[in-house]
Parts: sequence; structure tokens; C-alpha cells
Amino acid sequence: MQTPDPVRLLVVDDEPHIADLVATVARYEGWQAVTAGTGQAALSRAAEFGPDIVVLDLMLPDLDGFTVLDRLREGGNAVPVVFLTAKDATADRIAGLTRGGDDYLVKPFSVEELMARLRAVLRRSAGLAHQPEARGAVLRVGDLTLDEDTREVRRGERLAELTPTEYELLRYLMRRSPAVLTKAQILDHVWEYDFGGRSNVVELVISHLRRKVDAGGGEPLIHTVRGVGYVVRQAHR
Repeated sequence: MQTPDPVRLLVVDDEPHIADLVATVARYEGWQAVTAGTGQAALSRAAEFGPDIVVLDLMLPDLDGFTVLDRLREGGNAVPVVFLTAKDATADRIAGLTRGGDDYLVKPFSVEELMARLRAVLRRSAGLAHQPEARGAVLRVGDLTLDEDTREVRRGERLAELTPTEYELLRYLMRRSPAVLTKAQILDHVWEYDFGGRSNVVELVISHLRRKVDAGGGEPLIHTVRGVGYVVRQAHR
């Protein structure tokens, strides 16, 4: 049996002890890992190394993490990105997810938690989430469709560009529609690890999904059931 290629990780942080620690732990897991201490170095490393996933600090001495991510995306690089930030403000977390990041972690952090998040993002990016035996369906709720083969999401004729995390969350909601799913169910299925009560990440991703799926003046399909959770369904008539 052919041995799978090791995961290639790029760690971008201007604090060398953090970058080196994360890279060392990743190498212990059998991954290939390189580091960069500036935004420009990160872009060069990404071009040379071709990472499968990036850990990206927001506060860098030249380009900030958002600018690095924007330039990666402008260059056609869709590599998954997990942000590191010392800022625990909701606006920064929303901005990170809105700009195309897949997850975030606030400093100080546990390296074990970071590795768990990286593994979960990689599973989502590779389409290796739950229920592989059911893959291949076209899910429909109203005029919203999700094709599990092509991973395309459309609202009517409009294509919605989703991150792997957004895609897996929407897929889970559509699979269970019209059931209402709690934050705990969503965290367990989509993120696959314990957030230690910081379940507001679900609210952030739901908020951004609404902008992508419910934008355009159509009937809202993503609903909050106060005190319970979230559901994708057409409004009761």
C-alpha cells in the first residue's frame, strides 16, 4: 500500500519560539513544517513549499495576516488558513472568517488544540467529513442546492463561494433539514473537538453563511431558533 504524502504545514508568526514550537510538534506528528516570520517571507515560502495548510498570525511586522491571505487568494492559492491572533475582539474573528480563513485561535493557546483544529480543517478541505457513504447527493432546500460531488453551492443560478468550514456547516444543516440543530451538535459534527464553551464560532460562521446564501433579496433559508439552535428550511406558509 502506498504511503500517503505527509501534510505540508507553513507556520507564520513573528515570535520564533511560537513558530518553532508549532513546527516541532507538527514534525513529531509526521508532517513537514516550515516557518516564516514576516508576511513577505510567508508569501515566498508558500510559493516555494506549496503548503497543504497555513497557520497565520494576524500581527506581523510588515504585512498583516489579512493582507497575506488576500494576496494568496488573489494569486489563486486556496490553501486553508487558521489564524492566530492576540486580539479577542469579535470584529477581528469575523474579519478573519470573512476574508477566507477557515478557523482562528486566540493567543495564548494550547498546541494540542491548534493541532486538533488543523486536522479538522484538513478533513473538511479534503471532503473527508462524516457520512462518506452518503456522498454524491444533490441536497435541495427551496432554491438552494448543494452538490456533494462538485461541492458547488447555488442559490438559484448564483454560485456561492464557500470556505471548507462554511461548506461543511451548510451541508450538515441541509442534510438534517428541517430539524433544528444545537450549537453542541454542530460543534461535534463540523469541528470534531471541544471548544471549551467558546461556541460563538458557530455564530460567526452562520453569520457569514447568511451573507453568502441569503443575500440577494430571496427568502431567508438559514434561521435561528432562539434558545435552541439553527435550521435551514423554507419559512412556514
